[in-house]
Amino acid sequence: MRFASLGSGSEGNALLVESVSGTTSTRVLLDCGFSAKEVERRLARLDVRADQIDAILITHEHADHIGGALTLARKWSIPLHMSWGTARAVGADDAPVDLRVLWGDESVMVGDLEVLPYTVPHDAREPLQYVFSDGASRLGVLTDVGGATAHITNVLSGCDALVLESNHDVGMLATSRYPASLKARIGGMHGHLNNDAAAGILAALDRSKLRHLVAAHLSRENNLPELAQAALAAVLGGTPADIVVATQADGFDWLSL
Repeated sequence: MRFASLGSGSEGNALLVESVSGTTSTRVLLDCGFSAKEVERRLARLDVRADQIDAILITHEHADHIGGALTLARKWSIPLHMSWGTARAVGADDAPVDLRVLWGDESVMVGDLEVLPYTVPHDAREPLQYVFSDGASRLGVLTDVGGATAHITNVLSGCDALVLESNHDVGMLATSRYPASLKARIGGMHGHLNNDAAAGILAALDRSKLRHLVAAHLSRENNLPELAQAALAAVLGGTPADIVVATQADGFDWLSL
């Protein structure tokens, strides 16, 4: 199994996960927060075509995650997986797409990948985050969540790789030009993880198998890569350079498990 990001941040998010087993391969796109044309362009950087995608999975209905998902799904006849609440929020329940409804904490198979959607607190209709497994390794993803829960800790413990939101620095957000209402939303339990909260979640996990850690969904205005890296590296006892940062423009290149 390997994974790469097409881009991560408030302007668009998409993560590509691939499993190869013998002569068969499975590729799924987690979120599609760019236009369909832009997704195709970014996929090409990874030497993947849109018609090679086996499924699109959506975390929730916010524009930086749903983006061109319905357009891409229609254009290339790609099954579109999301919660019923998300489907209703974006009109996917009444759109000409192959909609597959997911339920929190009920695994589904997409080709050779086992996909576990799990519930999280976020200000969306019915948000889900995901864990992927090829039977040998597990990749956990946690973005767009306001804070830790015992369920999150349980689901993500023992992962071989983790894509973890490190959205903002508390001090930078407090002194930013954002209005008070937006600061409260971002920093609230149904908002986004700050660097310290992300580090706290990481510290609570079973990290005995962890090989790759990615800091994701960083705010351009309210965070710095080096701050996110330092907070997470302190938990691992390593150096900031050990932490991969998913950028808005380039995401990150393939990481293999």
